[in-house]
Amino acid sequence: MTKAGDDRPIMDHEYDGIQEYDNPMPRWWILLFIVTIIAAPVYYLAPGDIGAGAKKTEVYDKEMAAFAAAHPNMGGVNVTPEQMAVIVADKAEIEKGKALFATTCISCHRADGGGLIGPNLTDDYWIHGGSPVEIHTTIDQGVLAKGMPNWGKILKPDQINSLTAYVVSLHGTNPANPKAPDGVLAGATPASAAAAAAAAAAAPPATTTKKP
Repeated sequence: MTKAGDDRPIMDHEYDGIQEYDNPMPRWWILLFIVTIIAAPVYYLAPGDIGAGAKKTEVYDKEMAAFAAAHPNMGGVNVTPEQMAVIVADKAEIEKGKALFATTCISCHRADGGGLIGPNLTDDYWIHGGSPVEIHTTIDQGVLAKGMPNWGKILKPDQINSLTAYVVSLHGTNPANPKAPDGVLAGATPASAAAAAAAAAAAPPATTTKKP
């Protein structure tokens, strides 16, 4: 109810016999709104590091570099040959990797690693390197141009290690009907591999003679 002598303006709408005073916004609310308008461009141009005038991407890159320096092995990417030598020789790691392989890799490499859409993992030829560290890097970073996802963003670092151990264990297993070799012979340089491929292509086809 309106008190006698109350001359505050009343808004022109009415609901269920109830009218509403046309009260102004609280002054503190208006001041806060003005502050947010002023602060918005400042935050947009220099969040978190106003004194240095850094942009968002600069702040992000600086923080990521600091984190990477403090956690050099985060993500399991920076593995050493010595670390991988221990992992690939661990039978428990190989068994864990076998289970992961069955759920992530067989659609492209077959259950026996003989190759389907992806290359044969059991022979001596490798597209991106066949050392344990190189295999680890390929699994972790993927080959997006060929449709292989970067499993490092999906699997945990220890799972990448286990998967690498199992892939290494597939070498020389000689599955039935394997895919033809892809890539470079392990231990060969790309130049020597290319020369060998060119020589094989230039060689005359083998002929056979039938006995009378």
